[in-house]
Amino acid sequence: MIEIHKHIEINSSVRFGKPCITGTRITVDDILKWLSSGMSFEDIEKDFPLIQKEHILAALSFAANREESIRLILA
Repeated sequence: MIEIHKHIEINSSVRFGKPCITGTRITVDDILKWLSSGMSFEDIEKDFPLIQKEHILAALSFAANREESIRLILA
């Protein structure tokens, strides 16, 4: 299981407080958009050397958890 808090941080001084990969300005949203455009994990790692497979999995897990939280609030 990926420990999200080790890979994702929210800092109001970075990218307007959007959730980012720790130590970068790359947001969870950036990663989701790259994946949805057809980029593979390997493509992302090649184009963005600071990003590793664990970061991508943490971004996916963060998004899934956020989706679940939204569903619970609306229910």
